[in-house]
Amino acid sequence: MIAAESISTLKTFFRENQIVHNEASSLFGNSGDVVVSPETEEEIAALLKHADSNGLTINIMGGGTKRGFGGSIEKTDILLSLENYTGIVEHTPGDMTLTVKAGTRFKDLQDYLAKHNQKISLDPYWPENATIGGIIAANESGPKRLGYGSARDAVIGLRTVYPDGKLIRSGGRVVKNVAGYDMNKLFIGAMGTLGVISEITLKLRPIPKCESLVLVSFPKGNLEEIKSFAVKVLDSMIEPVSLELLNPALSDKLAGINAYTIAMSFEDVESSVRYQEKFVSSLLSDDAELFIYQKEKAELFWQQFYRHIPNGADNEVPIQTEASLKIGTVNLDAVQVLKETELLQDQYNVKIESHGGLGHGLSQVTIRGAESDVANTAAHVRDIAEKTGGYAIVTHLPFELRKKIDVWGNKPSYFFLLQGIKAKVDPNKTLSPNRFIGGI
Repeated sequence: MIAAESISTLKTFFRENQIVHNEASSLFGNSGDVVVSPETEEEIAALLKHADSNGLTINIMGGGTKRGFGGSIEKTDILLSLENYTGIVEHTPGDMTLTVKAGTRFKDLQDYLAKHNQKISLDPYWPENATIGGIIAANESGPKRLGYGSARDAVIGLRTVYPDGKLIRSGGRVVKNVAGYDMNKLFIGAMGTLGVISEITLKLRPIPKCESLVLVSFPKGNLEEIKSFAVKVLDSMIEPVSLELLNPALSDKLAGINAYTIAMSFEDVESSVRYQEKFVSSLLSDDAELFIYQKEKAELFWQQFYRHIPNGADNEVPIQTEASLKIGTVNLDAVQVLKETELLQDQYNVKIESHGGLGHGLSQVTIRGAESDVANTAAHVRDIAEKTGGYAIVTHLPFELRKKIDVWGNKPSYFFLLQGIKAKVDPNKTLSPNRFIGGI
């Protein structure tokens, strides 16, 4: 429990309404005894310096969508909320770059950029809730990673506040920046354990002239046929932005197609999109079915897609226990992962919605059911991933279950490097304690 004298000290840095006692508990943990909402970078630095000097711990929250991702401590002393630290710092349309404060919600950014015919080439879940800082801190990406790349590919510069209150800059505000080490990558995906990302500079891309979604379903569920089709697409000259395999449950939910379905997104000038649609149709076997969604229907599909997984910002307690896992494998092994996880539904009496990138090898598995069944299923999913030589990370789980399940799995061979960096940057373990791999 944070001491009264520390709260009194904080009131010298912040207004009364920026400090709120947090008596309520969260289903997902990662909370704090006191919620502090800075509005400037200087306030963030002052808060961190005070906490680090006085042995206080801090959790960080943007939109709250990732509250169920990592963390074995229910409450730290302080929950640093970036809810009021929002806004665009600089937008240079000609250079196609944008600098923004970390608490800005992703959808707000995309809505602003659309007026300039530009967008950020990322596709996170729950874009209306997720903040750009949280997306970068978790290195989040969606099925369009195949064409867009990851958060590490979109970021060209960061401003980060260290636990001792010092501000560091990494990268820059121009795309061609090759001086020194790429320090940005140190903080992207570190889950806020090394510093508070305050500003992000991103490279942009133009909004495409034409967009469509091609769905190819396989009613017989033949794995070899699915792999063969994916190989033909990957070996061809066409450039889908996504090549995502949906399991029957998710395909039925999003498109009314109760079969394994590959979702291919095309973004380009109209002539190129139409050519690629036609080319895909020429690759089909007799057992495959083709559906083409044009711009409006394609956008509706993706809107539903990015909202199908659990949301840590949801205040309503779900009827069933929910879990999501991110799985990394060799590209086409995602087919086998989805097939084997599908079989777990009857074994554990759960519902599973899953999808996997056949061009990048990342899969997402969402499990819903009774608490013990979800826990057992999640453990089995990790076994399936590791059997293929891959890994599985639990990206959403209620706090009580996270105390029983190892969210991150086995420590990687380079874990000692992560420990060394944490010890150097945050020796007092002030920021996001136990939120990252191996309890870092």
